[in-house]
Amino acid sequence: MVIGDYLGRRELYTPDAIGIVDHGKTPELRLTYRAMNARANRLARWLRDEAGVARGDRVAILARDGVEHFDVYYACGKLGAIHVPLNWRLHPRELLQLVEKTTPRVLVYEDEFRPVVTQILDSLPKGAPALAKLLHLDGPGLGGSTAFAGVVAGPPVAPVTCDALDPEDPACILFTGGTTGLPKAVLISHRMIAWNVLNTIIHDLRHDDVVLNVFPLFHAGGLFCYWSSQVVLGNTTIQVRRFDPEQVLDLIERERVTVFAGVPSMYHLLTQAPNWDRADLSSLRFCTSGGAPLPVPLIEKYVQEKGVRFKQGFGMTEFGPGVFALAAEDAVRKAGSIGRPNFFVAARVVDEGNRPVGPGVVGELVLKGPSLCSGYFGDPGATAELVDEAGFFHTGDLVTYDGEGYFTVVGRKKDMFISGGENVYPLEIEEVLYRHPAVASCAVVGIPDPKWGEVGAACVVLRSGRSATEEEILRYLGERLARYKIPKKVVFLDALPLSGMGKPLKDELRRRLIEGRSG
Repeated sequence: MVIGDYLGRRELYTPDAIGIVDHGKTPELRLTYRAMNARANRLARWLRDEAGVARGDRVAILARDGVEHFDVYYACGKLGAIHVPLNWRLHPRELLQLVEKTTPRVLVYEDEFRPVVTQILDSLPKGAPALAKLLHLDGPGLGGSTAFAGVVAGPPVAPVTCDALDPEDPACILFTGGTTGLPKAVLISHRMIAWNVLNTIIHDLRHDDVVLNVFPLFHAGGLFCYWSSQVVLGNTTIQVRRFDPEQVLDLIERERVTVFAGVPSMYHLLTQAPNWDRADLSSLRFCTSGGAPLPVPLIEKYVQEKGVRFKQGFGMTEFGPGVFALAAEDAVRKAGSIGRPNFFVAARVVDEGNRPVGPGVVGELVLKGPSLCSGYFGDPGATAELVDEAGFFHTGDLVTYDGEGYFTVVGRKKDMFISGGENVYPLEIEEVLYRHPAVASCAVVGIPDPKWGEVGAACVVLRSGRSATEEEILRYLGERLARYKIPKKVVFLDALPLSGMGKPLKDELRRRLIEGRSG
């Protein structure tokens, strides 16, 4: 075993330390590292002996967040198999495509998704690689299913390891959020995970940290941002079934959480929870925000009312996912910045000709380092194009950097639009909108215009009890932005459509606006 059996190694050092507290269970489930390793060993043995799972085979899971995701992930690591968490928010037809693409030998599923699994099984083409086994988390299950609880429970079994495991072997397949077509299946290697752990420990974590995870476990943020690092350090992670603002505030106090990570929309929702005023957040060393710049007024609210310090993070499925970090002491001074590259990350900003540009010039962010993914499963063409001739990965993010080496995201290349010959970056407009006292959340997209080619449209969700008109919003922007950057319309929504990570789905908003729908 080169790497992969993290739980086996952690049990050797601190067998009685609490590894996970799963608050999705009633009562909550508290497992030591000894207990976690025993579950993973039993599952690995079953996968090997009953389903024939071997090095390189895939094991998929379709379930809401809980300890079972980690049972599967660590069991796969022991076998050299590949963990495939499926996004349960996808349409059954999309899930069928992902199953056809990755051909898992085993599918672990929750009863809530039994109809989806039935549809997948009925729709698999004749002659397609068959699922060898089904593992059911609860209830009677579909015909032929094995009860998951019966597999992981019971006395310890002999350790299971893969002696032939190589650091380049894939540990996991995660799917990008792709805007068109089937999401790309990103190959996350054991090497990539180890280097991300090292970057995370250098910049964020200590040996006594308690992390509360609310990110979906089918995303890099949930599975890798802090989890693997916590296991390496022997720390405790608090896991929830879904993001519930009231529960999160209670758990931070009850479990004495020291590190919490979320996206700006989550931090806003926490301040609207009924227990915000009485919540005790004094145990937090810091909070990490990612996905989008955290509005300064929101930072100030946390500092003034709760004494919470913020760090800004930045990463992506194909790289890291920890790539940049903004220290807590810079949260206000460098508001809007993603910070500086993590220790083992090389970052450049390049123009359309792939030439490096200097400070203050907008260009594409490109990255190089050992925490890069290994390519895309079943897509040799995309894998061949993963890096350029110099070995840099092109992120598609438009950024600038200053003389101190702090980087700032201006927007995504695909989000930028050209209005009357001028480049417009929606993120710049959104940052101004967030300063309006009535704006709770917003997203700006470009839509077709016969005169200017494209113009901006601002989608705005107002704060509870506050009001604003389109004219007021546009006047506010006009006092702070160049004329060509000001959107031509403002659409008020009850809520923005969000991805699993809480990011606004701009393609969906753009489609609604073009079709003349606001709901």
